[in-house]
Parts: sequence; structure tokens; C-alpha cells
Amino acid sequence: MFDFYPDKIYSRAEVMGRPTPVPAVNGVYFWWFKEIPPGVLTDGCITYDGYTLLYVGISPDKKGKPNSRATLKTRINTHYSGNAEGSTLRRTLGVLLVAESNFPLRRVGSGNRTTFTHSGEQWLDQWMALNAKVHWIADEQPWSLEERLIASIPLPLNIRGNAHAFTPVLSAMRRKAMAEAKIMEIADEKGLSRRLIAPLITLISPDI
Repeated sequence: MFDFYPDKIYSRAEVMGRPTPVPAVNGVYFWWFKEIPPGVLTDGCITYDGYTLLYVGISPDKKGKPNSRATLKTRINTHYSGNAEGSTLRRTLGVLLVAESNFPLRRVGSGNRTTFTHSGEQWLDQWMALNAKVHWIADEQPWSLEERLIASIPLPLNIRGNAHAFTPVLSAMRRKAMAEAKIMEIADEKGLSRRLIAPLITLISPDI
């Protein structure tokens, strides 16, 4: 039986630090949240030190890609500092939090990518810094453990292969957000960059 209570869960500041504690190996990562996004069903979810386990992910991401270059280090970094185009977790969180952030999913660049724009992704960086922590375990074939986890414990933010009651609600919300993004104009981000439009994160309190 897997021990869901790690010795430590890591904040964004710790993961993004130099050196990072996240190893560059295959494995499973577990996302814990202090603030629960609106509407998420958490009955039966595992809790630890004031945080609730809502999502698990793996690297490499598919059984058919055992030689993928992605590792725990690169995937966790992407979830903490990437964008909605490259992170399923960020896309889900941004969709769930849109009423609070006021940054809906938008087409960007040539229109083939969708993110929450530079400003929205920076807002999500700050929200995750305050509310999301992660831990991981190394596993050469993480897809097998991921399947067992999704089948055995409540993980409301996972979608693929998940029979959780929140899954159809979340899937519908994500589809609606994408449909709305397609009918909106492409966001004009010319002359802007995520680094320039927002200061370094200073909202992190010492206890996270």
C-alpha cells in the first residue's frame, strides 16, 4: 500500500530554487492544495498538514513514450512556471479560477495556442505559490502506478481514466472554455512578456 503522507511537500519557491530538490528521473508527482478551487468535490480526498491531494501526474506521460526526455524535474517545473498550453494542471486550475482571476482562456500568438495570456499565467503563478505544493516518487514505469492511484483514491482534478464524480463537470468546463476562446479575438501580446509585465513573486509567506 502506498504511503500518501510524505515527509515533506514542496512549495513553488523550493522547487524553483537553485539547486532544485526535484530529480531528473521518471516518476509520479502529487499535487496538494491549501485553497480548493470553487466547485471541486473533495469528499474522501486525502489531506496532509492543511493541504488536500487533488491531482497526480507522471513523467514520461504515456506508456508509449518510455524514452521521452521529460522527467519529474521538467514536468513539475512546467506546472509551476509554464502555461496552459503545456500544462494540463494549469489549464484546469485557470478554468476553475477564472471568476477570481478574470483571465479567461485565450488564443495567443498565431492563434494556434491557448493560454491565459502573460498576465493570467503570472496570476496563476502567484496563486500556485500561495496554494499548491508537490511531492514525488521515482518510478521507472510511472504509468502503471498512476492507473492504480486514479482507480483507488479520489483525485478530482484528474480526467483521463478517472471515474470521479467531478470528472464530467471538469471536462465540460474545459470544453466550454476552449469553445469560448475560439470565438474571441486573438489576444494582443505584442511588446509584452510575462517577465516584464509582472514583478517577481513576493506574496509567498514564510510558512509555505
